[in-house]
Amino acid sequence: MPQEKASSADRLPFEPSQSKKKSEKKTSPQAAPRKSVAQRDRASARNQNRSSSGIPEAVSNRMVKRMGFFCGIPTLLGILTFFVSYLVVTSGLFELPSTAVLFVSLGFFGLGVVGLSYGALSTSWDESTPGGLIGFDEFKLNLGRMQQAWKEARNQSRST
Repeated sequence: MPQEKASSADRLPFEPSQSKKKSEKKTSPQAAPRKSVAQRDRASARNQNRSSSGIPEAVSNRMVKRMGFFCGIPTLLGILTFFVSYLVVTSGLFELPSTAVLFVSLGFFGLGVVGLSYGALSTSWDESTPGGLIGFDEFKLNLGRMQQAWKEARNQSRST
C-alpha cells in the first residue's frame, strides 16, 4: 500500500521535494573514469553548497538561541550546585551528603541534555514564522513531523 506524497503545504521550506533513489547499478572502481583535480574540486564545492543550504539561517539562529537557553540554564545550575554545596559545607551551615550533591547536579545536567532536544524541536521550522515564547505548539507539530518521518522510513525499509 503506497504512501501518498505530502502536499506542498505540508512540506517545510528546506525539505527536499523528492526522495533520493538508491543506485542499483554499481560500477567497479577500475571502470570509473578518472576525474581531473578541477572537476573533483567543483564537485566537492557543489556537495558542500547542497549540505550547507539545508536549514535556512533564520531557522538555524532561532534553534541555537533556544538550545542555548533551554540547555544553558540547567547546565549552569548543575555547575553552581558544586560551588554552592562547597560553600555550605566549608562555612559549616549544615552537612551535605556527597550523594545528594551528585544527584542534584546530575539532574540539572540531564535537564540540560533534554533542553538541547527541546530547543531544536520547539523552534518554528518555517522561516517566516518566529514561533511562540516557550514553543510548546511548535514542539507538538515538529514531534509529529518526526514521528511521521520515522513511520515512513520504517515502512520503506520493510518494503525494500
